[in-house]
Amino acid sequence: MSELKQLVEKFIELDDNLNEKIEKELENAEELPESFEEDNQEQIDELGEIYHEIEHSVFNEEFIIVSNAKSEEKEVVALIISEEDDENEEFVIPVYTDEEEANEAIELFKEQFEENEFTCDKKLGNEIIADYAEDEDFIGLAINAPQWDFVIGSEDVHDCCE
Repeated sequence: MSELKQLVEKFIELDDNLNEKIEKELENAEELPESFEEDNQEQIDELGEIYHEIEHSVFNEEFIIVSNAKSEEKEVVALIISEEDDENEEFVIPVYTDEEEANEAIELFKEQFEENEFTCDKKLGNEIIADYAEDEDFIGLAINAPQWDFVIGSEDVHDCCE
């Protein structure tokens, strides 16, 4: 398992745990108590640290990207995340940490878009971000989507050593 995949799984687990605490607090009150943040500061800080590690990992990680092989030009699969009535269609590019994750996604894509054929390529995270940097509707990368609900914003992907 890649280090990035482990980091994202840990982030999701901590985030889910914190969200459960929030929901539990809000069952009995309309807002969180003032002490909530202080009482959970260690977990909040750990989430921030892990997210920062993810930002760096995504920059240099080699991902599998899925493309529609039937279009005239090979077209990378994008996931629209904006509401139907929005004027602009904001999107993310799904990227995969291993072939197993990519194959699971392809099976779901085939169910939705039966007429398409899909192919996989490998590319570094920073290269994918650069390819779409000029598109104002591009939000970022969806890691192992749709299995996970984890999107990292394109503006967050960086390497402090630059």
